[in-house]
Amino acid sequence: MTHAPLKIENAPVTLRELALNNVRRAIISGYFAAGDRLVERSLSDELGVSRSVVREVIRYLEAEGLIEILPKKGPIVAVLTWEVAEQIYAIRQLLEQEAAHDCALKAKTKDKKMLHERLLQIDRASREQDDIKRVEASQAFYEHIFGVAGHAIAWEIVQRLNSRISRLRALTLKTRERQVAGFERMTRIYNAIEKNDPPQAKQEVAEHLTEASALAKQILQQQE
Repeated sequence: MTHAPLKIENAPVTLRELALNNVRRAIISGYFAAGDRLVERSLSDELGVSRSVVREVIRYLEAEGLIEILPKKGPIVAVLTWEVAEQIYAIRQLLEQEAAHDCALKAKTKDKKMLHERLLQIDRASREQDDIKRVEASQAFYEHIFGVAGHAIAWEIVQRLNSRISRLRALTLKTRERQVAGFERMTRIYNAIEKNDPPQAKQEVAEHLTEASALAKQILQQQE
């Protein structure tokens, strides 16, 4: 007995997914600032979708840590504190160092070529001064590193934090206080992987995150 194929080819993007991506980007970019109240009716009008879709989006972004639901006030953009950010950076240090180490150990020519393409995407976004594209390109860069390293479970953990990680990236990427530009840091990580130098790749990730963490601490504590 034959079975009809279950795979859906070229599945269309739903209104919910489009709305979700737009609101997520709006929060990450700072269009909606921390503490801003998110009114269903206003969001529905601005996005051009029903209020039921807006409610779904709010529930999803609450699960991602981008939105909080306050008693008698409703949904607001979550306030990102240094206490939370510090824990996120600690997790990233553990997972990303090991991923970069193992990626450098295992990377073949095709893997390096793809990683270089991801690096160029970051460069293009930087030149265009498009913060959202920079954040998304950086996420794709790390996703490839975790994939080559074979750290699928670690990447699942990172994915659960990705919205808040992206928010922190957007906060620190363009900061003038950076001793080394974000793109240069990523280039150093790539160079170590390209040379198949695991200790150097691990070290470059550690230095990158240490500097980013210090900047985030400075910014967030000033805001608090």
